[in-house]
Amino acid sequence: MAFKYAIVLTGGIATGKSTVANYFLSEGFNLIDADKVAHLMLDLHQDKISELFGAEYITDGKVNRKLLGGLIFSDKEAKLRLEQLLHPLIFEAIEREAIEYDKLKEPYIVDIPLFFESKGRYPIKESIVVYTPPQLQLKRLMERDGSTNTEAQQRIDSQISIDKKRDLSTYLIDNSKDLKYLQEECVRVKNSILN
Repeated sequence: MAFKYAIVLTGGIATGKSTVANYFLSEGFNLIDADKVAHLMLDLHQDKISELFGAEYITDGKVNRKLLGGLIFSDKEAKLRLEQLLHPLIFEAIEREAIEYDKLKEPYIVDIPLFFESKGRYPIKESIVVYTPPQLQLKRLMERDGSTNTEAQQRIDSQISIDKKRDLSTYLIDNSKDLKYLQEECVRVKNSILN
């Protein structure tokens, strides 16, 4: 069975998951990145994206993710159609990788930003949630993407709230302070996992 040794890494948009993922990679953990898998599936199935949403979402033979993102964050129907296409493909690809990592019989990380939103698609029992208070999350997202308050809030609202994710976590990494504090949080959680 896949995912026996898997631990999900999740959180909200702009909470610091990538920094935490890089820490675990640097500590020798294997990692499956759902976003990278999703980007690969988007490009492999760009003909279907064009069919579903129109040729204007394809630029130079690749899916224009920024344009498509603008559509799916503002149109629930479009978001649902995209998920129905992509989620089974992403799951199969991640499951194939997980089966290989499970053979090593050691914990590995599966970075799934929308783990809790996927309503039990992934049979993974343990999760690490990277937590940032909602107001700081909004500020960081606006700074990172150069988005307006409304655009950033719309993207945050398309996910389960970071406070609810915090309550569902097995391990919590607090990213509300500086990088040194985040590093200490990562070390603490790594030690908990390995013990």
